Amino acid sequence: MPIPDDVTGHEIDKDVQQELQSLPKGLAEDVAKNLVMVANLIDEDPEQAYAYSRVALRLASRVAAVREAAGFAAYATQKYSEALAEFRAARRMTGSVELWPVMADCERGLGRPEKALDMAGGPEVAKLDKAGQVEMRLVAAGARRDMGQIDAAIVTLQSPELASNSTQPWTARLRYAYADALLAAGREDEAREWFAKVVESDKDGSTDASDRLAELDGVEFVDALDEDEADGTVVVEASDSDVTVVQNDADDEDDEEGDSDGKG
Repeated sequence: MPIPDDVTGHEIDKDVQQELQSLPKGLAEDVAKNLVMVANLIDEDPEQAYAYSRVALRLASRVAAVREAAGFAAYATQKYSEALAEFRAARRMTGSVELWPVMADCERGLGRPEKALDMAGGPEVAKLDKAGQVEMRLVAAGARRDMGQIDAAIVTLQSPELASNSTQPWTARLRYAYADALLAAGREDEAREWFAKVVESDKDGSTDASDRLAELDGVEFVDALDEDEADGTVVVEASDSDVTVVQNDADDEDDEEGDSDGKG
């Protein structure tokens, strides 16, 4: 797999660099570069990220950070069985419970929500940090929804973290999951309230909460230039009850000229 010249391998976390010190220097550099490529591509091109992770795995399968990266790359491409195997391997190497929530989500991906719920009730959850516990709560709620237990999913998401007015890294996702569950349960007014709260906390636009909120308000933003360019009419927004229309100025001028010609 080609590595861009500007990728040095030094971009990876210091903890990972320390793990790679167990490898010969040249090999460590090659592995580090491939891990950087995984991190750079996993959101925009997960298949390519997966390919780079396989190279790193072939070079250094006994490094926990490599197994973890391979797991996340497989997870991003919905290869849940493979991801779960890699996460389990990484956990055996480190003894950490950090990957417990994503392992449970892999069980969901494999069609085993009951197993995910068993993991959500396991002693490992108490060892997770706050972010990990919130993630576990999200997975458990998702598992409840997989099983058709929408009311139980709503109750699962109700927590001090959800009720808190402070904004944490997990706040937008937690509120979004709650709003979406409320909507699925037919509680539209409450769902609208919580989607609005998501918008308040989602500063980087990581969710589509603003679009969901607009849908609930009956607002649809339409790009109608192609359809209405001929007559100069541009639809700005439409709702169940009204349509706002802007008339092209050039067309107004043409109309005025036409009226003048007619009068003459």
